[in-house]
Amino acid sequence: MNTAASAFAGADAVQLHDFARLCEQQALAHDYAHCSEVQGNVPIYQAQALRDGDRTQVLNELHHLFSNGPGVLVVRQAYTDLGVVDRHSKVFQAIFAEEAAQGVAADHFAKAGSNGRIWNALQKAALHAPASFVEYYANPLLGLIAEAWLGPDFQVTAQVNVVHPGGQAQQPHRDYHLGFQTVDVVQRYPLPLHALSQYLTLQGAIAHSDMPLETGPTQLLPFSQQYALGYLAWRRAEFIEYFQQHAVQLPLNKGDLLFFNPALFHAAGTNRTADCQRMANLLQISSAFGKPMEAVDRERMMLALYPCLLERVSDQVLDAKQVAAVIACTADGYSFPTNLDTDPPVHGLAPQTGQQLMHQALAERWPLATFAEAVQRQRDKRNA
Repeated sequence: MNTAASAFAGADAVQLHDFARLCEQQALAHDYAHCSEVQGNVPIYQAQALRDGDRTQVLNELHHLFSNGPGVLVVRQAYTDLGVVDRHSKVFQAIFAEEAAQGVAADHFAKAGSNGRIWNALQKAALHAPASFVEYYANPLLGLIAEAWLGPDFQVTAQVNVVHPGGQAQQPHRDYHLGFQTVDVVQRYPLPLHALSQYLTLQGAIAHSDMPLETGPTQLLPFSQQYALGYLAWRRAEFIEYFQQHAVQLPLNKGDLLFFNPALFHAAGTNRTADCQRMANLLQISSAFGKPMEAVDRERMMLALYPCLLERVSDQVLDAKQVAAVIACTADGYSFPTNLDTDPPVHGLAPQTGQQLMHQALAERWPLATFAEAVQRQRDKRNA
């Protein structure tokens, strides 16, 4: 398939040699004026250089790095007062203890017991310890880096991850948005939307512990975000093997930052230590543009339209395509945002959508009361 001339591509269009050619590029320090060095194709910045640099020049440099460069950077000594990090770590530890007492499940995306996860750590920390939240998020470097990729008015979310000794490496992957969808779903989106997906979010991590290589800091494949078909490719065996042969890891110190384009192939590493917990606050920062123009009560619409749809489906007045067209205009077809504590994934990496629920109800001929109860349960599960 000539993907350059096609808006849609299937998984059979991916080519490892095209991917490898991109990943064989070299990042050179002189192309990134504010960085102190390049290690493993990852530009390393000293925080003070970013603070002191001309803001517009820094924004341009970082945007180029995330887009046309290696796609990943490290900032050393982003927190000069490590007491700020330690105090916020205690907040996270208190939240972990509270959730353990409540029997809250940990990570949906890792083997049980291998790590600990706090979903929506941003809101939980703000409510638990406002003073710690304020001093921790007062670091202007977080906003500088986010704005370089997303522009102003971005929206922050955070999830704490603790990898216990012996915790195994993840499979290489891309991240939210399209990285959370199955290949069947991804190939329904035109290729310009594949590129757009990476411009809607930025992935980051604040190191809450020292992370020597043996603790398994994130494995990274610089330049891999440039591969246009990467959302179709990352599950394929030959791409996984290439990643395992060529990915790099950098040790981090407490208070360092790691930021990368969400389309970068990456994976948490194996914690090979016997006694070191690796803890990071994972930031997922979203573009201001990821919102519709109007506020719509879609659950109310679903309940209003369901009896009519059920009658027409039962009487075979509407065929499947017509039903799908109505549902597409009615219910939410996307799983996020949600509350991953109470609304875990069902198939793949994403929870059930309103559209999927409505299709299920009609296919199984639920009465309105049953459907209404399911809609309310879904609404309740999604609330933080």
